[in-house]
Amino acid sequence: MAKKHSGPSKPLVADRRGPPPARKQKQEQTPQKPPAKGGFGRLRALLWRAFLLPFRMLWALIWRLGLVVCLLLGLGVAYFASTLPEAGEMIDGRAAGSVTLMDRKGAVFAWRGDQFGGMITAQTISPFLKAAVVATEDRRFYRHFGISPRGMASAIRINLSEGRGPLSGHGGSTITQQTAKLLCLGVAFDTDEWPSEREYERQCRRTTLWRKIKEASFSLAMELRYSKDEILTIYLNRVSLGAGARGFEAAAQRYFGKSANQVNAAEAAMLAGLLKAPSRLAPTHNLKGAQARAEVVLGLMRRENYLSSAEASFAIANPATLSPAATARAGGYFADWIMTTGPRYFTRNTTEDVLIQTTLDQTIQTATEQAVRRVFDDKISKSSKAEVAVVVMNKEGAVRAMIGGRDTRTTGAFNRATQARRQTGSAFKPFVYAAALELGHTPFDRIRDEPITLNIPGSGAWSPSNYSKTFAGEVSYTQALAQSLNIPAVKISEHIGRDIVQKIAWDFGLQDALADGPALALGTSESTLIEMTGAYAGILNGGISVQPYGITSLRLLGESEPLAGRTGGIGERVIRTQTAQELTFMMHEVIQSGTGQRAQIDGIEIAGKTGTTQAARDAWFIGFTSDFVIGVWMGYDDNRPLKGVTGGSIPADIWRETMLAITDQSKPGPLPMLRDRIPPEAGRSPIDSSPEKPETKSLTQLLFGLFSRQN
Repeated sequence: MAKKHSGPSKPLVADRRGPPPARKQKQEQTPQKPPAKGGFGRLRALLWRAFLLPFRMLWALIWRLGLVVCLLLGLGVAYFASTLPEAGEMIDGRAAGSVTLMDRKGAVFAWRGDQFGGMITAQTISPFLKAAVVATEDRRFYRHFGISPRGMASAIRINLSEGRGPLSGHGGSTITQQTAKLLCLGVAFDTDEWPSEREYERQCRRTTLWRKIKEASFSLAMELRYSKDEILTIYLNRVSLGAGARGFEAAAQRYFGKSANQVNAAEAAMLAGLLKAPSRLAPTHNLKGAQARAEVVLGLMRRENYLSSAEASFAIANPATLSPAATARAGGYFADWIMTTGPRYFTRNTTEDVLIQTTLDQTIQTATEQAVRRVFDDKISKSSKAEVAVVVMNKEGAVRAMIGGRDTRTTGAFNRATQARRQTGSAFKPFVYAAALELGHTPFDRIRDEPITLNIPGSGAWSPSNYSKTFAGEVSYTQALAQSLNIPAVKISEHIGRDIVQKIAWDFGLQDALADGPALALGTSESTLIEMTGAYAGILNGGISVQPYGITSLRLLGESEPLAGRTGGIGERVIRTQTAQELTFMMHEVIQSGTGQRAQIDGIEIAGKTGTTQAARDAWFIGFTSDFVIGVWMGYDDNRPLKGVTGGSIPADIWRETMLAITDQSKPGPLPMLRDRIPPEAGRSPIDSSPEKPETKSLTQLLFGLFSRQN
């Protein structure tokens, strides 16, 4: 039975489905800092913002500036890459050419100008040289993209630590950047814009921020346009390596006499070491410094594993030395003379590479230098500043040796043999006697050596005296010349006419202004040593003038036909052959019994003349054998008097030492001179025999007589 409900029943309702309604949670509030007491917090916030503001501004400036630099860099790279020529066109960038000087046998002895030895490549040079350059200048060359931020940062740090500006001193440049500088960032040399190539190169080496940006652009463009080896090839051919050598081929030839593809490790290290300071470390000037720098380079090559320890040690123990030609550096003054007397457009201003064959004999040059050094070491005080000049030439005027000063290893210095114009003293007297002999006087004519006084218009009375301050009485012309007596020379010159003496001296090559007064006979006129030596060669040559010369041929590199030939030699007849032979006899007596006796050499006939100017400011000795003429001058550059030196002392000693070395090679023959010492008219006195001055021949009469005898 069903249970009965007692009340109303609850309605049936289905269960609510789905998630239960969310409970209202009590909202959590973020705790806040209690307000700061007063305004200190706000002040601190303002100060913090003020502190950060410069950094924010700097950062904004930096990234904007960086953006501009990158934009400029990109534009520059695109521009330069589009304008760069083929790599082969950039190998030889010289604006001027070079001159290679060869001696009479064809051996090279000197270089002038920027020498370019010919193109080499990174593939053809010696592996040692390639390794030395990379290890020394840019060891990451084959791994970077043209610039090295690490290297630049390091360079800036070093510069700042050494107290310099960030861009002054160390540059941190890669080989690519250095090549860009060598190319002057693509700007070619223009004579209208730069006064000289040196000024152009100085401008190219300037370091500013703008140029650094351009340099980076140019370097990146080169990396895009050329291969690494092409860039290295340009660098190897254009870099300066001292002594006028442009490129490693020229330097290898200059210093070692071999090609750059033949150098060994020690030689390669020396060449690469020159990149640091080519002028200061050039081995022709500073061999010890070059060898020390080469040792550093060898260490770098070893560190980069280009050399084994054994190879590096061997190269250090056997450092590079110069070739014989570079060691000798013969004929520095001679080479300078060639460059100043040769054709301008093929010497001083050449844009071509020129080869000049000269008359220099390196054996004689070396012997002359040794003779000078030996005499000065033995007979001159170490503190003396006296200078010397020597010229050696053959009878036709070909200069075989030249010294222009005591420092024989210099170049570009004042050449006392060719540039110093000095009074000639008694060395001029042979031209006085040449004039007298040409007019019919003889070596045996007599004249009185006695006090005389001449009235010189505008100057008053003049009383010449002899060096000895004594008088010899009656003497022959030969004795007067041998003893270098002054009074007879003045008397003869005044008797025959100064104009005739001047004409003969001029025709023999003394073509400076000659003195007008009676002191002309005593050598108050000025001349150079090479002119005087050439004039004496004319006497040896039988009375025919001689023009000294040093060039025998000149041609362009790579050409076989010469552009020019000999620049001097035999000239015109000045005096008769008989006159020259009589004068040679008289000058032979100067050596045999006169003031030049210290120049005697056993078994060899020598003729010459000493010369000492007033107060012994100049001392000369010029003499000759049948083959060679040697002139020697000695004095001070400031014209101070010499102490205890005359033409017959130290200059004669130098002459003898030099001639001894020459005659060791070839003994000369007899002199072309008068052999009859007792002529029929011996003893006559054509000047002093009459109290009245005899009639003298005019210059016109002399020339007419010469013309008649020669025809």
